[in-house]
Amino acid sequence: MIHYKIYNACNELPKNWDVLVKHDIFLQTGYLQALENAAPNNLELFYIGVFKNDVLVGAAVTQRVQLYLHDMFRKTDTSCFKNYMRDLISKILKGNILVIGNLTHTGQHGLFFKRNEISQEAFFKITQTALHEIKSVIKAKQNKTIRMFVLKDYFENDPIHKEKDSLDIAKLHQVVMQPNMMFSIKKDWLTIEDYTAALQKKYRDRYKRARKKLNGIKAIELSTEDVKNNNETLHQLYLNVSNNAKFNTFILPENHFYSLKLQLKDNFKVFGYYLEDKLVGFYTLIQNKRVLETYFLGYDSEHQYSNQLYLNMLYDMLKFGIENRFKTIVYARTAMEIKSSVGAEAKPMLVYLKHTNAIMNGLLKQIFKLMNPSQDWEERHPFKTS
Repeated sequence: MIHYKIYNACNELPKNWDVLVKHDIFLQTGYLQALENAAPNNLELFYIGVFKNDVLVGAAVTQRVQLYLHDMFRKTDTSCFKNYMRDLISKILKGNILVIGNLTHTGQHGLFFKRNEISQEAFFKITQTALHEIKSVIKAKQNKTIRMFVLKDYFENDPIHKEKDSLDIAKLHQVVMQPNMMFSIKKDWLTIEDYTAALQKKYRDRYKRARKKLNGIKAIELSTEDVKNNNETLHQLYLNVSNNAKFNTFILPENHFYSLKLQLKDNFKVFGYYLEDKLVGFYTLIQNKRVLETYFLGYDSEHQYSNQLYLNMLYDMLKFGIENRFKTIVYARTAMEIKSSVGAEAKPMLVYLKHTNAIMNGLLKQIFKLMNPSQDWEERHPFKTS
């Protein structure tokens, strides 16, 4: 018999939860507890356990997010028409949304099930039932109405796309999102010099120029105590970048990075960029088995262009990935062209979504086209051709 159970907190999860999801750190209790302890103030977590004869065979992480206008659209200069469109979009999207997946990170980190124990169709149907129960609980306990359901971040080859009948019955729309920038590390690369040797001269020279422009800025890994002591500075540097994003669904709280470092320990890396004794930038990494996941970063705008901080961060992330024998680096969304120039490749990503209002549901595809226009960027090919 297949049944499900909803959990409201990480410490309520069954003991074998981590055994089931051992392949993905973003589904494990260490990460989930860190996120619970330092979640954006507009985000609430729920967990769905799917059981077959009382044995856990599937898991889904659900996030309720309340979208506010000031979180969605940040400090950007826009025309009157764009302001009008943003107001229109915000009226449709604002409110409470239920997401199977992780809004704070790119990729499919929302669900997993044992395919030899439960079919995808059965797992999909029971998680949909659980979602609607969560919706009812939120309405009953908090008097909040869920306006939209989202299944987040699937690659084109994900088996979920084969469930067309189930998706159609659930009235979920497939929408193309910005791609995930992925870097595949060659097996014979052992050092960053192996990488630069594979580059065309133009891109090798660019690497050398970027390194020279650091002008004495040094990258240093921060300990747990260092992260704690620099909490405020790290958060302000993060906000410098986050506030310039055109669209966002949340703002991380000040203790977010410290919370992750406490829970994930060595699997969460924080590297600070210091000019003498001043912290002027940082980036974070999450070690997810053989996949290196780039996480949030920040920098002092004064040093971003003169010292090419962002480009140097991309190179340093790559250096760490090569030296520590990772297979793939997930550079995530945004800044696709510069990531492409380093060697990352764009992998299309799809989401499924449904508005609870039938009329609005019919308009969702058009709305997301306005929110997520095709990017006018040139894909780069930095490597020598054999």
